[in-house]
Amino acid sequence: MAILLLGLALFMLVHFVPVFMTGFRASLMGKLGRNPYRGLFSLLILGSLYLIYLGWTSTAVSLVYTPPMWAFHVTPILVLIGFILFFASQAPTNIRRMVRHPQLMGVAFWAAGHLLANGENRSLLLFGAFLVWAIVSMLGSNRRDGVWVKPPKQSLLKDIVTVVIGAALYVGFIAIHEWLIGVSPMP
Repeated sequence: MAILLLGLALFMLVHFVPVFMTGFRASLMGKLGRNPYRGLFSLLILGSLYLIYLGWTSTAVSLVYTPPMWAFHVTPILVLIGFILFFASQAPTNIRRMVRHPQLMGVAFWAAGHLLANGENRSLLLFGAFLVWAIVSMLGSNRRDGVWVKPPKQSLLKDIVTVVIGAALYVGFIAIHEWLIGVSPMP
């Protein structure tokens, strides 16, 4: 469990730098340069993800709560919404006009869905931490960035394409979920 906690702490700390420590980030970027800073950021995130993986696989599983039966119907919908929002953040869509932080909101939906369906200790820690991180990051980003200036209106076709791509990636990930994660996403 300690390795999982360490990985989550590193992931959050690195991601909180651009949100809450903008002066430190600017100083570090000034010393290192933009691309070396981004490389260091990426290496630290990859390292945190590896620690999260090691922590997840090495944690002894114990049940904390029994998920409600209806969660198995709600979770796929929340995770699908999460996938669509996550990928909508990278495209000029009307979704970005409705949701200020679609990628973080997507992570929040993904995490909430998984918390509904998984009641063991490592899931509670992993998905709970990601849900808290996403919410805190949204609030911090709002404070950092000030008033939201919505992007220009886009063609409905861009929204449709984004939803189709998000849904296709969701279906593809379901197909490899058990192989990649070791847990079947289907009841």
